[in-house]
Amino acid sequence: QVQLVESGGGLVQAGGSLRLSCEGTGRIFTWDPMGWYRQAPGNQREFVADIDGGTKPNYASSVKDRFTISRDKGKNTIYLQMNSLKPEDTAVYYCHTRTGPANRDYWGKGTLVTVSS
Repeated sequence: QVQLVESGGGLVQAGGSLRLSCEGTGRIFTWDPMGWYRQAPGNQREFVADIDGGTKPNYASSVKDRFTISRDKGKNTIYLQMNSLKPEDTAVYYCHTRTGPANRDYWGKGTLVTVSS
């Protein structure tokens, strides 16, 4: 059974930084993509960033050049370094992976990031 556990959320002022972590356990392979999505109140969940087994990152245009995703493949752990945070980055951030013969999606429970103006 795959489990994803996020940590590192909190309250920060605009312009500040936070680092999120997500530890994956279970049958996650090094070639499986892992990434982050977020959901603000009243909005749909949206893609933030992901990284594939080859360590190639992908970013939403709204966070590119401010956020950096990285991966420790030996631990199936990913990180999201968030700099120059804006109030519009306020959301619950969810860790995601897709793995297995059926390409099933797995989600963490989320961690809240609040950016005050």
